[in-house]
Amino acid sequence: MPLKAIAFDAYGTLFDVYSVGALAEDLFPGKGAQLATIWRDKQIEYTRLRNMCEQYADFWQVTGDALDYACEALEQDLTPDARDRLMGQYAELSAFRENAEQLKRLQGAGIAMSILSNGTPWMLDQAVKASGLEGYFDHVLSVDTVKRFKTAPEAYQMGPDTFDCDAGEILFVSSNCWDICGATWFGYRTIWLNRYGLPLERLGVEPHRIGSSLQDVADYAVELIT
Repeated sequence: MPLKAIAFDAYGTLFDVYSVGALAEDLFPGKGAQLATIWRDKQIEYTRLRNMCEQYADFWQVTGDALDYACEALEQDLTPDARDRLMGQYAELSAFRENAEQLKRLQGAGIAMSILSNGTPWMLDQAVKASGLEGYFDHVLSVDTVKRFKTAPEAYQMGPDTFDCDAGEILFVSSNCWDICGATWFGYRTIWLNRYGLPLERLGVEPHRIGSSLQDVADYAVELIT
């Protein structure tokens, strides 16, 4: 199928979820990296549990709940001020260095682009503005519209519905292998942006391509349209 659009996951793919580790380290010396990891892992776990049990709460609440858990698990006193600072940092995560250059390249190639994320509309708007990535995306799609987190089919269906095409005509990009597995099962063409050199999930499904930076995504997309 011809490539008609690209759908990017946001957190971990466009925005560095572990960039909160520096602030966490300032607030909790010696615990910052560990806190950031537990926070992220618990955040994703809560989206899955809420999906399975039909107990949707938006991603901002889930993120806050995961932070509370991480601090208690590490026996760290999370004051209201520290919580506000960490949550505020999460709303304005750093973008990966190569993003703007490669998104400009894709835009110049005439490829329609969107974000398709678990984040709330407000969170995604804040992140895009803070990272300087305004103007690159034709659509910013939040699962808050369907009240189902990825990997639910309802979440992935927003891509084909928005671009009015088959899932196989959209390249789905994520740094999260579980997300790539779900998107591949759904029918997207996929590229796993394996930024951290992790092993492939053992789920009996593989991405169509594996890369390590957004340059690899741009190379693959341009290859698909030429």
